Amino acid sequence: MSGRTDWQDLRSRRMAEFGAAEAYDAARLAFELGRRVRELRVQQGLSQTELARRAGMTQPAVARFEAGGTVPTLPVLERLARSLGAELTVQLAPSSSVV
Repeated sequence: MSGRTDWQDLRSRRMAEFGAAEAYDAARLAFELGRRVRELRVQQGLSQTELARRAGMTQPAVARFEAGGTVPTLPVLERLARSLGAELTVQLAPSSSVV
């Protein structure tokens, strides 16, 4: 393939780099949290601006969070949950893989 690397090879090499798995997990968590907040906001017919006002945030901060661009602190998650009429639940559970 004329010296080109396909996506799977590139991904495998990058994931083998130091800290890559942790960064991937953090990105996945940010995406999942943002997706859930967006789902709740849309279900309630709220705009990002209205959610931001209720949570004491800016609309761009809500947009970044919903896009998975940032992992908020627990106090920010609590404010978002309260603003959405939801309960924040943080849980540590046994993992299926041993570290």
